[in-house]
Amino acid sequence: MEAVRCPVVELRQYTLHPGRRDVLIDLFDREFVEPQEAAGMSVLGQFRDLDDPDRFVWLRGFADMPRRAEALESFYGGPVWRAHRDKANATMIDSDDVLLLRPPSAQAGFPAPTVPRPAPGAPASSPPSLILATIWYAHDPFDTAFLDFFERRALPVLTATGAEPLAHLQSEHATNTFPALPVRTNEEVFVWFARFPDEAHLADHLNRLRHSRAWRDGVLPAFSKRWARTPQHLRLAPTDRSLLR
Repeated sequence: MEAVRCPVVELRQYTLHPGRRDVLIDLFDREFVEPQEAAGMSVLGQFRDLDDPDRFVWLRGFADMPRRAEALESFYGGPVWRAHRDKANATMIDSDDVLLLRPPSAQAGFPAPTVPRPAPGAPASSPPSLILATIWYAHDPFDTAFLDFFERRALPVLTATGAEPLAHLQSEHATNTFPALPVRTNEEVFVWFARFPDEAHLADHLNRLRHSRAWRDGVLPAFSKRWARTPQHLRLAPTDRSLLR
């Protein structure tokens, strides 16, 4: 996984029963992180959605699709999930909102972590931050020309307006190698992730982007030709044990 970190990534959004998010996060951070990684996957980040108190969002990565199947079979067929699945599932209304993604280039994937993950119950070892995930939906596949346009024209504007880009991913259309866990199919998405120190900096970035002539005249026209629907913004607060923060 070193050349392209996590060539396969799941973006998972769970709708939870009211008031149950912290129950799931406590269980997840305490019981599910290390066993999943021991099974062969990378738990990249787990988050509270700032705009929906009953949504839990997380990311996990895999070396490839065959090893995804092996890792998921190992974890979900193993003793840790068997011991805690009833408590975890009791918090959830829906866990099937899953996008299967891939970095379109070696430079597009998530960076390696710079600090170790805190132990369960320990305070986070880096300052608080927020992650913005922006999901663009298109009618047609995102081709290499779009990727080149995004990296040459869009990323500089996003950076100039206060974002710290982390990764950009697009739809992975490989057959779901673990059908027991559904993924959203027949969608063309491009997702970029950026980091901000706090809500004020994130809000300032979005405001500056709205008023940016370079964005309005140079970037948005190319995007709008492709859009199947309005882009989605996820404002995400990392949990204490999230590597992405």
